[in-house]
Amino acid sequence: MISISTVQHLRIPFSFNLLPIFLFALAINTNDLSWSAVLLMFISWHLFIYPSMNAYNSYFDKDEESIGGLKHPPKTTKQLYYYAIIFEIIGIALAALVDMKIALLVFICVIISKAYSHPGVRLKKYPILGWLTVAFFQGYFVFITSYMAMHGANWVELGQLTIQIPAILTSFMLFGSYPMTQIYQHVEDAKRGDLTISRKLGISGTFHFTLVAFTCAMMGYCSYFYYFQTPFITLIYILTMLPILYYFLHWYLKVRSDITMADFEHTMRLNTLSAFCLNSFFVGMFFFINTAT
Repeated sequence: MISISTVQHLRIPFSFNLLPIFLFALAINTNDLSWSAVLLMFISWHLFIYPSMNAYNSYFDKDEESIGGLKHPPKTTKQLYYYAIIFEIIGIALAALVDMKIALLVFICVIISKAYSHPGVRLKKYPILGWLTVAFFQGYFVFITSYMAMHGANWVELGQLTIQIPAILTSFMLFGSYPMTQIYQHVEDAKRGDLTISRKLGISGTFHFTLVAFTCAMMGYCSYFYYFQTPFITLIYILTMLPILYYFLHWYLKVRSDITMADFEHTMRLNTLSAFCLNSFFVGMFFFINTAT
């Protein structure tokens, strides 16, 4: 029987924070959708693959302080490792019901996630490589895999700018947001010898870096929406991002006055707010495009 600690470390609700990537891949083209594939890929990514990644990471990190989605993580057990494997097998099997190519791509993503956490490779301890790996695979790679599955696109179709640009933009957004998820874990990461991108930048440097990356990504999204979608969608996107920008700057000023404000609670609020705003925007975008066509 699955233990409470294992369920907690799977952190299934935390998958909500990565849902914008899936919804963006869904929203940019409302034609030729396979709703069975949409459902299968949603379940695969968000109920099995991401939780398996969380569990695998928790098992090898053995954090004693707060981690993403868990303020007080319980001690890990061997059962957590087994459930990480079970969940990834189920997730890959669900992807295989869509197409074997999709299952292979999901499998690659799982392997990279293992390389990120496993002590034998531990990409996490390399600041630049770990940062690039997460941004590419959880952004561009997941977007392309999801789009291919949901729309039945072939490799030639995936090369179109209308698909490549938004896929690249998802990674650009993660370039900025990923370091922020590490900002409260500097002490814990230092104990394990993990020189994460946020540790390398420092707390103030992480804020400055994220602001620059966030600004560049937002300009990219605005350009994409304006030229490939509609000015109206561009305007709604800007309005959607304002609460995130306000919270970020407000938090930054608090940290300038008190460095201890770079903590778990503020980070989770930023993650949740960002996910809520972006998820709402992409759902609205999907229905707007679907109604207009």
